[in-house]
Amino acid sequence: MTEPQQNRADAAAFPVEAIRRQFPALQRAGDFVFMDNAAGAQIPQSVLDAVTGHLVAFNVQRGGRYPQSVRVDEAIAAARESVALLVNARRPEEICFGMNATSFIRLVSLGIGQTIAAGLKDGGRAEIIVTDMDHDANIATWLALEPLGATFKWWRMREDGNLHAEDLAPLVSDRTRLVACTVTAHAIGSIVDVARVGQIAHAAGAEVFLDCVHYGPHGLIDVQAWGCDYLVCSGYKNFSPHMGFLWGRYEALKRLPTFREDFIPDEPPYKVEAGTFIYENVSGMDAAVRYLESIGRGLAPSNNHSRRENIVAGMGAIRAYETGLAREMLRVLERCGATIYGVSEEARLAERVPTFCFNIGTLSPKAVVEEMAARGIGIRDGHMYAPRLMNRLELSMDSGAIRASLVHYNTVEEVRRFGAALEEIIAAHS
Repeated sequence: MTEPQQNRADAAAFPVEAIRRQFPALQRAGDFVFMDNAAGAQIPQSVLDAVTGHLVAFNVQRGGRYPQSVRVDEAIAAARESVALLVNARRPEEICFGMNATSFIRLVSLGIGQTIAAGLKDGGRAEIIVTDMDHDANIATWLALEPLGATFKWWRMREDGNLHAEDLAPLVSDRTRLVACTVTAHAIGSIVDVARVGQIAHAAGAEVFLDCVHYGPHGLIDVQAWGCDYLVCSGYKNFSPHMGFLWGRYEALKRLPTFREDFIPDEPPYKVEAGTFIYENVSGMDAAVRYLESIGRGLAPSNNHSRRENIVAGMGAIRAYETGLAREMLRVLERCGATIYGVSEEARLAERVPTFCFNIGTLSPKAVVEEMAARGIGIRDGHMYAPRLMNRLELSMDSGAIRASLVHYNTVEEVRRFGAALEEIIAAHS
């Protein structure tokens, strides 16, 4: 099968037009193309309905004895169950809701910092391994623990645009407290073999903290198969409103020091969920999981699959379809002579999601993005909140690079329109 035939086969097998009809923003935007999804995806109507329904029907505080308050408790419990299924948690209590992934990284890092400080006098583990491919939230937050006695080792990205487990192995020792890394690089789209990370870290008695923010919309999350101890996601990139969640292995959350009022139980998830979070957005996250589940259910409507099985099927279909989008985008960028950062070989598409970071010769990233916007295509330029990665790629923090990020409601036709617009821009500056 030729490449164009393969792309058509991917599109034909995936109901993208039916899916697009579920997103009000896509219908309202007309011809505008959303290719900045790594900065936040659009939401389906079912998620909007869930948020609105919460605000209209039971916009009150939880914990009361009257019907509306009881419904808030029920909605949070339902969302906890849905997100537990999404990540394959062992129990719903391992899911903690809050404002965003960054705040949860800070919460966990502060707790782990306390254990490091307390354990140093007994020769405890004090080394934390970080990478130069991550969002700075999953680097600087850990480096801030140095005053508490933490020391650091760097797991470096190779020139091929990815992290390799064989480079991690010699860094891990009986002094390693934690390995902190991304599941998928938010800037360049590279997928890390985090299951192997878990094996290496746990063999040495260390824990694993995963930033799953960017991988969440693109593939199946499985905390049990990955063998991690903590994982964070941001709902707004997973087709829900702005919110975040933390998954933690129950035993790890139990012993993690947290800051809480005396009336809050010292048990997960309550010990982690400080203050009142945005309940209506948690209802939206519940609906977002059910939306992903519906994609899998729609592929085999006559079968009586479990919710998790439908999530597995839905995310598998999304992953297969997005591989076709990535293949087309790679071809477009190569035709335009782009410098692609990260995995750029077609044979290695399994190692990336359809998030592409690139530059076009000496053209200003800002100028390219502005001219794309004038043509009705939304992409992004800048440092992508990854100063260490920019330095590794020898890119200026002031200008950075261009990023086009696709999700499953994008189409091959949109990619080709992007390519035609990019060729126009290049021609105008030549």
